[in-house]
Amino acid sequence: MASQEVEVEQRVVAVVVIAAILLAVGLALGFGINKSRPKAVPAPAAVAAAPSADASADAARVVVEGGVVKFFFATGKADLAVDLSADVQAALNDAAAAAKAGKKLVVSGFHDSTGDAAVNAELAKQRALTVQAVLVNLGADAAAIELKKPEEMLGGTDNAQARRVEVVVQ
Repeated sequence: MASQEVEVEQRVVAVVVIAAILLAVGLALGFGINKSRPKAVPAPAAVAAAPSADASADAARVVVEGGVVKFFFATGKADLAVDLSADVQAALNDAAAAAKAGKKLVVSGFHDSTGDAAVNAELAKQRALTVQAVLVNLGADAAAIELKKPEEMLGGTDNAQARRVEVVVQ
């Protein structure tokens, strides 16, 4: 009988340990998903005068060029552009549909060379995760999205062009 009691105790301990592991993994996944979700972007305040050239160059925006969706970000931010044109929305929906159909989406982040390189690389990563979350929210399978390591843009390009994330369907 003593061996049966030990066996029961071992099973109880095993169940408790497995439950604790599952809880820890669930919490880690939940925290990771929560961190990767795009933050809500407040609506822009009405502006009486036209924005300056410097302000518009640093503004978040999304464009489609040659079938590549390019997300541009303001300096030091991972917030998405508020207003998306019909072309951009259609391109994002097409990308999500392509992922559902078995194609791969490659999300590439870039950053400029000003400031701390490690901070810039982390910000580029956060921007790419924000774009990935948008694609998943549109129905793309997360497994069909490949995140490429952020790349630093060196010389010959302006900083606004360097602060971008691109989505390419392959």
